[in-house]
Amino acid sequence: MFSKRIMMAALAASVAMPAGVAHADFKDGLVGGLVGGAVSGIIVNESAKARERKQQTTTTTRRVYQAPVNTVERQQVREEQTALNYFGFPAGSPDGVRGRNTRDAAAQFQAHMGYPATGYLADYERQFLISSYYRAQSSGAATAQLIAQRGQGTRGLLHAYRDEAVGVPTYAAAPVPVPAAPSPVMASIPEAAQVPAASTAPAAVGFAALPNLMASGGEGPSLASHCNQVSLITNSNGGFVTAASLGDSRVALNEQFCLARTYAIAEGETMAAALKGVTPAQLEEQCRAFEPAMRDHVAALSLNSREEVVQNVRGFVLQSGQSPAQLSGTAKICLSVGYRIDNMNVALGSALLLTALGEEPYGELMGHHLNEGFGTTRRPDLALAWYQGAVEAIERGAEPVFAPGNTERTGLLRKAAFKTQGAAAGASESVQPVATLPTFKLE
Repeated sequence: MFSKRIMMAALAASVAMPAGVAHADFKDGLVGGLVGGAVSGIIVNESAKARERKQQTTTTTRRVYQAPVNTVERQQVREEQTALNYFGFPAGSPDGVRGRNTRDAAAQFQAHMGYPATGYLADYERQFLISSYYRAQSSGAATAQLIAQRGQGTRGLLHAYRDEAVGVPTYAAAPVPVPAAPSPVMASIPEAAQVPAASTAPAAVGFAALPNLMASGGEGPSLASHCNQVSLITNSNGGFVTAASLGDSRVALNEQFCLARTYAIAEGETMAAALKGVTPAQLEEQCRAFEPAMRDHVAALSLNSREEVVQNVRGFVLQSGQSPAQLSGTAKICLSVGYRIDNMNVALGSALLLTALGEEPYGELMGHHLNEGFGTTRRPDLALAWYQGAVEAIERGAEPVFAPGNTERTGLLRKAAFKTQGAAAGASESVQPVATLPTFKLE
């Protein structure tokens, strides 16, 4: 439009020119006007485009990477990644982030075990994976022997542990009835009771050569083996019992018992990793000191009330000369060691210390042990007070120590523990300790 006006002005100027102007000058003026108009048009167009570009806004999105918070969930994922890597399912660096590698590794583990390969572990699948990892780590030479026998590398351990839980012999071709190295998931047998693989002694060697499987040196039934069986039951039932699906309260409590054991092992392992210059063997040796120091208090579990036991343990704490913080940290590490090596005296002694120090949610462990008879006489009636103390502490605002992300767990514990309260109270009459012991006059 603007160039058109320039052209009209040029024509008007040419009409107004004097008569003496040559035709060539008119032509040159017209061409000059046309060229000037074209250049002006280009300038105008470029200016309009520039204004349009200025009016346009460009939005630049800058993404800032934020490292995930070190939460309980991240710690759980890190445990899964460590266990998956150990059993030959590459999950990558154990960073606590459930990325593609972790999901692929989890799916491979699920396919190996015959589970649906979803890439996301169900609770019972995770429990079996983690408990199998800790068992393999703590079994020493027995683990290496089992790996060599199975011929599938560390993956063969998973099937071996599963087979053992359902009663299939793990050492099918083992030449000796007892593994070369004591396994922490087997009831310990005194060394004097072990029988050589090939004995040349005569048949009548006397009673001293007979193994004594009920010797006082043993620690009773294996909790690790028990939890493997519980994991298989959970697997066959399609998952953990919930408050809504609660049928058999003992099954539900056993599942939560083994879940608490797994969390206790993991917490202690994390704390022990921060200790400098202390080997696992040294930790185990030091934690075994809980056994003689706490023996009387552990024995009192199946005889005295919760209040009496806790009060006596608090007296022991005052006489120990250590600060509560020191005792608490030591007890958490030794609780992990006790469960890892399947030493119920160490585990119960540690749990008792933590409860007496005011960390009442750990009292749940005494309830489980009394309810099932691991490390103590089975006393479901006395277990109720320990369950109640732990549940009520959490309901008052205490920090949960086992599966803290599961908000329904406390309600499940309460419902399962007290569902058969009447039956448990009636059963207690048959297991009450005798007030007076009979005396016999020897001639």
